[in-house]
Amino acid sequence: MTLQRITGSWFDFYHPNPYEGDLWNSTTQQFTDQDWHLKLAEMAEAGMDTLVLLHVALHGKSFYRSDIWPHRWDTVCPDPLEAVLSAGDKLGLDIYVGLGFFTTPIMGKASIAPDANAQRNEFAKELAEKYGHHRSFAGWYFPVEAAIFTHFPEEYITFANTQAEFCRKVGPQRVLIAPYGTRSVRGDDRFVAQLRSLEVDYIAYQDEIGVDRTTFEAVDETFARLREAHDRAGKPLWADIELFRFAGKVLHPGPFERIKRQLEIVSKYVDKVLCYQYLGMMNKPGSPVHAGHENSVRLYEAYMSFIRERGLL
Repeated sequence: MTLQRITGSWFDFYHPNPYEGDLWNSTTQQFTDQDWHLKLAEMAEAGMDTLVLLHVALHGKSFYRSDIWPHRWDTVCPDPLEAVLSAGDKLGLDIYVGLGFFTTPIMGKASIAPDANAQRNEFAKELAEKYGHHRSFAGWYFPVEAAIFTHFPEEYITFANTQAEFCRKVGPQRVLIAPYGTRSVRGDDRFVAQLRSLEVDYIAYQDEIGVDRTTFEAVDETFARLREAHDRAGKPLWADIELFRFAGKVLHPGPFERIKRQLEIVSKYVDKVLCYQYLGMMNKPGSPVHAGHENSVRLYEAYMSFIRERGLL
């Protein structure tokens, strides 16, 4: 088995779910342009070349200089999106920009309804026009998560294909999604046909260990099925391993021994390992842009020691 390191991570300007991001939300609101550069440089130093920005707006306010959205978040950094894309340009990173959460997060069928799609198209066009010149703007991420129950919901496939077609017309060509419900995947002929019909480039399946919905054994069996299905469909297979644990409703860094096991399992099957997420869950010792619980330093040190000892960095 060839062990892989984590080469990508999600990050956010303000975590959308109540309480979950309490350990870093107030910190990132105070980040300057230079602070964002330092944080992304820290992630690049840890071996990450791909970052996924969860969203560019939330609760009716934008994190960038929008002409179609009247309200903006009160952040120290005047344009956080410009700051991270500029940093990504200098650091050689690929950044997938999240297209969603423009108002209070909505879930289920309402999130892929025609009126929601029309709003996303409007923003996609503006984002491409304002920020498409950045080399680091590598593609789009659809934060409306596919809720797999043995198979992809057919209405989700329609949504993803329609949205991807529009996004490719106005901006970067690549599209990433990250489904949940991974543990239920059957990997049968119908699932393979769905993969072939999905007009997205990368699918990073949540391993669901952090949310405590599955077991190591089940993850192993599921990703083995996914590898076979993706090979038959001719599609790359990515993983999204969860670095967190819940302390009440708040996200805390998970124990390294658990995360090590997660990494060992998915490494056997996937083409690339992403995580949810470096921001808040890991911090380099002495980082001037520390964001998250103090235990995040311990997780960083354990992880970096582990991959360095195995010659992965």
